[in-house]
Amino acid sequence: MIDSSDLEPASWDGMVVIASGMSWDEPWMSEKHLAIALGRCVPVLFVDPPMSWLTPFRKPHLRPALRGPRLRMVAPGVARLTPMAPPGVSRPMIRVAAHAATRAAIRRAVAELGGRVSALVAASFNPVLGACDADLKVVYGTDDWVAGAELMGLRPAWLERREREQLAQADLVVAVSPILAEKWSGIARAVSVVPNGCDTDAFAVTDQTAPAPDVHLPSPIAGFIGHMSARIDLDLLEAVVGTGHSVLLVGPRQLTFDTQRLDRLISRENVQWTGARPFPDLPSYMRHITVGLTPYTDTPFNRGSFPLKTMEYLAAGRAAVVTDLPAARMLPDDLVTRCSRPAEFARATDEALTRPRDAELVARRMAYAESHSWTVRAREFADAIGL
Repeated sequence: MIDSSDLEPASWDGMVVIASGMSWDEPWMSEKHLAIALGRCVPVLFVDPPMSWLTPFRKPHLRPALRGPRLRMVAPGVARLTPMAPPGVSRPMIRVAAHAATRAAIRRAVAELGGRVSALVAASFNPVLGACDADLKVVYGTDDWVAGAELMGLRPAWLERREREQLAQADLVVAVSPILAEKWSGIARAVSVVPNGCDTDAFAVTDQTAPAPDVHLPSPIAGFIGHMSARIDLDLLEAVVGTGHSVLLVGPRQLTFDTQRLDRLISRENVQWTGARPFPDLPSYMRHITVGLTPYTDTPFNRGSFPLKTMEYLAAGRAAVVTDLPAARMLPDDLVTRCSRPAEFARATDEALTRPRDAELVARRMAYAESHSWTVRAREFADAIGL
């Protein structure tokens, strides 16, 4: 049964089912932001990737997923489904069983909710598009997953096969970047571009939010909020740290990511790493930051992405120094500073940290982010799928 009935819509007819590549309890990614924004105007069923009873032993942060019903309300207009599967869901043979269990769980959930599905959206290459009857089958391409196979610990050949199968099965592909749209246009029947948005309601009040009490660095501070993984160019971060300015790192770290080098960076006196923090707490950490950093490596995976964090810096009115990648070139020249080399990245960060605060520029950054909020993106997504 579904709890939190006060959040439940009057009718589930015309619902959008979003089969996510990330659990609801993991760091907030595109599909969760989109689900919450869409849920304000159309019923949404958010589907976690399959998990087993043993998953929380490896990922303790997912333990809440096993508390309470597998189908429950989590936000206004948004129900969450957590499919269960046998242990070892990452193993090839078990993976097949896990995907079958996910499809069956989706069918049961849709039947229990009792509405027509206007769109079944796959935000990964997991084979879910035939799970239930839907007016439209959609692939929501948030990243170039094939290019990121090594990052995710998956075999590229397997992902390439899944890519071809998934795109051929979809009625529509919605990609977050023009590069992804161009890559998939030769396979998919139809492709639209809807870039990532920003939770402007959360970050617009950064300067009215109490600073996080556990940050002990002196101001001004350059900060990175996000996942410390192989997507990050440590050369750029090390160059900024080498200027002597305070550097705040907020977010989880990939345990296999250049461990010794990252440990050395974090141990520097002018660096503080907080570890993972819940999304609602991020504005309190952003409050400490004068300049937001997006130090990505120039790789096919990153070239196909549209970083959430850069828009969040702008929504908080912060200056942003970012790697010169295609998505960054979509942003206005006067709102972000694009760099490619470590010395250039460090120099731009130093200049932004020492520049006097410009209230008019702060307002323009925030206004630009507001025009690209998740509410705006949800309308664009709804238009793309014909809602």
